[in-house]
Amino acid sequence: MFKIIALVVAVALAGVLIYAATRPDTFSVQRSLAIKAPPEKIFPLIENFHRWSEWSPYEKLDPEMKRSYTGPDSGPGAAYAWDGSSKVGAGSMEILRTSVPGSIVIKLDFIRPITGHNTATFTLENAGDTTTVTWIMAGPSPYISKLMGLFFNMDQMIGKDFETGLANLKRIAERQ
Repeated sequence: MFKIIALVVAVALAGVLIYAATRPDTFSVQRSLAIKAPPEKIFPLIENFHRWSEWSPYEKLDPEMKRSYTGPDSGPGAAYAWDGSSKVGAGSMEILRTSVPGSIVIKLDFIRPITGHNTATFTLENAGDTTTVTWIMAGPSPYISKLMGLFFNMDQMIGKDFETGLANLKRIAERQ
């Protein structure tokens, strides 16, 4: 009887591991929000990492987090690194490209708790007195991420943070 149970467990485990291997090799999380402000008011809040403490949900997770900034204050070459508790981990961001005031592309590297190399993109699309801001994070999905994705919905987890950040951005931009 024990051998049959062990065999069933082994087959089920093998099935889960094989299924994880068939998952996509990349991931993307995206959220958008309409903000009643022109792109020129919103763009500087995103393009300058010194301003992220005003709206980014990640900035509030660890009040003791160490931050460092290099390069220009904004635009291509502006860089930001953080090192904090297990809630925020450690990593860095660098602005690769901007199209004022329409898009910002950021190289996003996580060091811990899990190493990851992704791209964050913000696009600002103006329509009258409203600007739709879209926040996207995309990157490779290594095997461990595929396996974790079977048990945790990364889109929902990260998406909630993006929704909070965009709501904060909206509150700030609309009152300026």
